[in-house]
Amino acid sequence: MNLTLKIWRQNGPQDKGGMVDYKVTDISEHMSFLEMMDVLNEGLVAKNEDPVAFDHDCREGICGSCSLHINGEPHGPDRGITTCQLHMRMFNDGDTIHIEPWRAKAFPVIKDLVVDRTAFERIQQAGAYISVNTSGNTQDANAIPIPKFDADLSMDAAACIGCGACVASCKNSSAMLFVGAKVSQFALLPQGRVEAKDRVLNMVKQMDEEGFGNCTNTGACEVECPKNISLENIARMNREYLKASI
Repeated sequence: MNLTLKIWRQNGPQDKGGMVDYKVTDISEHMSFLEMMDVLNEGLVAKNEDPVAFDHDCREGICGSCSLHINGEPHGPDRGITTCQLHMRMFNDGDTIHIEPWRAKAFPVIKDLVVDRTAFERIQQAGAYISVNTSGNTQDANAIPIPKFDADLSMDAAACIGCGACVASCKNSSAMLFVGAKVSQFALLPQGRVEAKDRVLNMVKQMDEEGFGNCTNTGACEVECPKNISLENIARMNREYLKASI
């Protein structure tokens, strides 16, 4: 395939930035999207031009770092995948592909397609932990009876990889799906009840301080989430927040 890429280039957080056109040729439909970006960068380096900066790590859909806005959609046109799992067979020969970073006040651009998502880390540090007895008389977690239904829901919430697609897809740049997942994974388990009140209050407070917007109730976050995190987690977070507030 021969493609035209319109890519956001920005040297740093304080620079204006803008879209730049590139041509790539002989792209195999079996390549991943990031492999196509590698081909582009190899060509730029060969011409002594600055390669396009984009974030990536595992390339297995686990870490969530490969976060790109592709043709107006977080992680591209496929569903239930991250950008590194997107394959070029989703595009056609001659296509023009627009590639941008996440767009959110709380995710400032570092360079080109790389954004600073440490806001998510600060939210987790505010309350996404549990107290564990490490005195030498610890209880085996497997010995604590937990209904399978609750355990399954907790595992579903814990599948969130913190990529930020929910924020990028939301008109208000809301992080409620992410925070709801992190609250839910502990709220559903007995180990998480100790800090339940402080957890939800602190995490929601930190979310607001980071500059994320309110939920739009449009459900775009659930649609674009590569791990299919359910909107039910937002409802659970709201219930936990209400109980903690009272």
